[in-house]
Amino acid sequence: MMALDKVDLAAKINFSISELRPHLHADGGDMELVEITDEGIAKVRLLGACSDCTMSMMTIKAGLEEAVRKIAPEIVAIVEAE
Repeated sequence: MMALDKVDLAAKINFSISELRPHLHADGGDMELVEITDEGIAKVRLLGACSDCTMSMMTIKAGLEEAVRKIAPEIVAIVEAE
């Protein structure tokens, strides 16, 4: 398996987060990229109102993961950071 270009992937994921950000801010929340693992898993941290929102996993899966899959197919999953 080829090594992931984490700098390039981080830029793509951060772009996708920035596209979601107006919606997150409207609900009093935000999101940040924490880490990209060697296995292609992106870890994000939910902030503000998003951190305890019941829809947070939907935001990650349907919102961010869907957008990232289109521009960074090397990312196999997006999960909430511990």
